[in-house]
Amino acid sequence: MAPPSGMSRRLTFLFALAAGVAIGNLYWAQPLLGFIAGDLRAATPTAGWLVTATQVGYALGVLLLVPLGDVLDRRRFVPVMLLASAAALLLCALAPSIGVLLLALGVLGMTTISGQILTPLAGDLAGDAHRGRIVGVVGSGTLTGILASRTISGLVAGAAGWRAIFALAAVVAVLLAVLLYRAIPPLAPRTRMPYPQLIASVGPVVMRERVARWTLVLAATGFATFSLFWTALTFLLSGPPFRYPVAVIGLFGLAGLAGVLSGLHGGRLHDRGWSLPATGAAWVLALSAFVTAAFAGRSVVLIVIVIIMIDVALQMQALLNRARLFALSHEARSRLNTALAASNFIGAAIGSAAATTLWSAGGWTAVTITGTALCCFALTVWALGRHGPLVPATSAISPLPHR
Repeated sequence: MAPPSGMSRRLTFLFALAAGVAIGNLYWAQPLLGFIAGDLRAATPTAGWLVTATQVGYALGVLLLVPLGDVLDRRRFVPVMLLASAAALLLCALAPSIGVLLLALGVLGMTTISGQILTPLAGDLAGDAHRGRIVGVVGSGTLTGILASRTISGLVAGAAGWRAIFALAAVVAVLLAVLLYRAIPPLAPRTRMPYPQLIASVGPVVMRERVARWTLVLAATGFATFSLFWTALTFLLSGPPFRYPVAVIGLFGLAGLAGVLSGLHGGRLHDRGWSLPATGAAWVLALSAFVTAAFAGRSVVLIVIVIIMIDVALQMQALLNRARLFALSHEARSRLNTALAASNFIGAAIGSAAATTLWSAGGWTAVTITGTALCCFALTVWALGRHGPLVPATSAISPLPHR
């Protein structure tokens, strides 16, 4: 059964809002670790595990729950996940100890995968002619959630305590569950297969299509580059010559909102058939940003310029990667999104770890050299693939056997 085509502006905005709120659940605790540790009488290093628990839970949710979007009625599935995350948020708000909060954040991470369901669903509902634009808008909602969540969390916690942000987020999740249940049109499952077979099919879906494999390499490289830069930037701004406090460092993230605009408009490039040229241009911009960053170690103005360049470039290529993957298959779109999210997560983890090691070894210079090398690697993959491996075949992935 083919999905209806077209998404209204209201539905697109609702999807973007819900995706942003869902991804924001992963970051509420990050700027509050000191407050939480003091209130629950826990050591600060122990509180640091709160972020790890949320991220591990999210990784499990992406791998074990997101593929269900291909076999379940998403009109029911998305609200159920939102209500489950609301319950986890409420448990966070009421947690009497650090152990209970660790458990609650792990469950929250696992259930706050609504954005990863809504993004491919938006691609289904949009139809071929407008898929890139619609996916770009929803993806921009996700980026906005990532950038804004830490600021919102700090403001709410400063006014009403750290528990208030989790209680408020629970209320918002319930409201969004109701709105989305009423707004999402009835959709028949795109395929039917047992759960073990569904999970096992994620790998074959990727391996059967060369475009998917090459695109995932670009995606992982993009998130590794993004994470490398932002992790190292914190080290740079907190040390000499800047020595900015955490509150000021957080404000630099607002410059990254320029990436949201690239997502809002960049989807049209995919819809017009310019996905691959635009991908190459995005990586050239990222390369230029890292070259500029090499000279920005003592200039706030240059740092802001570099932030804008990198966020526009990497948000653009991330959007185009997703749109290219979603164009490959209707029936396997959620599983392709699972593979994309997993590769992004792995890339981000590698980038963060590399930033810490590189900073100890050679500071900002080592970071910018590595970022430049990653951009050159991505451009090489793009140059080799733009006339072959990155060009989708005329036919989409055929349905996997099922019963």
